[in-house]
Amino acid sequence: NEFYMRDRIPIEEVQKWLDKIKEELENCSPVDKKGEEFLDNINAYVNDSEHFLSKADLFLSWEAVIWAFAFLSIGRDLGFLTE
Repeated sequence: NEFYMRDRIPIEEVQKWLDKIKEELENCSPVDKKGEEFLDNINAYVNDSEHFLSKADLFLSWEAVIWAFAFLSIGRDLGFLTE
C-alpha cells in the first residue's frame, strides 16, 4: 500500500542517499553524447528528489533518488559514464 510506505520513509534515509548520489556525481563524467544525456537525466532526478524533499513528500523524494542511482548504474555499466 502506497500510503503505508509514505509513512515509513525517514527523512534521514532520503537525505543520506541524496548526499551519496551527489558524491558519486562529483567523480562521474560523460564519455560521449549519450553519457551527457544520462547525466542530464540523473541530475533531473536529483533535482526532483530535492524538490519533493522540500515539500516533505518523502516517498516521491526517495523514489526520485532511487531512479537517479539506477540511471547512474546503467550509464556506467554501458560505458557512457566514467566511475
